[in-house]
Formats: sequence, C-alpha cells, structure tokens
Amino acid sequence: MRALLPLLVFTSLAASFAAARAQSCDTLVDKVAAETAAKTTDRRSDYASFTAGPDMTLTLACGGPDLSSVGAQFRGANPPDRYYDLFGQAGHAVTGIDAAVITEAAHRAQATASKQRHSNIDLAGARVTCSAMVSPDKGPLTLCAVIEHSNRS
Repeated sequence: MRALLPLLVFTSLAASFAAARAQSCDTLVDKVAAETAAKTTDRRSDYASFTAGPDMTLTLACGGPDLSSVGAQFRGANPPDRYYDLFGQAGHAVTGIDAAVITEAAHRAQATASKQRHSNIDLAGARVTCSAMVSPDKGPLTLCAVIEHSNRS
C-alpha cells in the first residue's frame, strides 16, 4: 500500500498539471480570438488555428508557462498593414507585449526576410521571427511568429 501512495499522488499531480495547462491554452485561445476577431477553426489541448480573412490565418501553440507562440500566415509576398496589425494583436494576447512593439518588429523582420528568406528580432521576453517563401501549391507566403522566451527579463 505504501508503494501505491506515491504513484497515486504522482498520477493526481500529473492530471492536475494537464488540466491546468489545457485551461491555460483555452484562455489563450479565447484571448487571441477576442483581440483579433479571428474565427477559431481548430482547437486542441495545446494548439489552435484561426482564420482571419481569405488570405490570412493564425496558429497558436501553447507551451508551459511563458513558452507559447502565435504565428500569422499570409498568402502573398507583400502583406497589407492589416496583416501586421492582426499579428501584433495576436502577439499581445499571448505575450502581453504591446501590440505596436510586435507590429513594428514584424515589419522590420519581414523586410529583412524578403531579402534573406528569414529574420529574427528579439524583444524583451519574446522573439519575432518572419520568413518569406514560395510554396509550390500555394505560391508566395509570408510567415511571422512571436515566440515567448522562458526568461521574461
């Protein structure tokens, strides 16, 4: 019986952690949807995708505390300002960093990515990364993500 007690405690703690993580992801999904007005198209315990118009989508990956990321995808090589605004709002919902700061970083990262295919801009607590590519079946794509750092300093 004594050997069973630690196993029961561990199992209970693991279940509690999984429930807390799922609840945290649910909260992030709701925050992203509320801030961006994007529609949730797929929702799992640690991931969600959203549509934000005919050429724009968002993806959310929920990690442990302070380790989530949100990406914005645009079908085209030159995203309109609404793409960057949407990305900034989604990034703010996930990281708490001011949306204007994320938007400005995405503009800079995308400008470099359009010449070098990929670029990163580090912010306090997160990294903004953008890529420019051409998909054989979808044509030109612009992809940006804001990824939280485990060290939020």
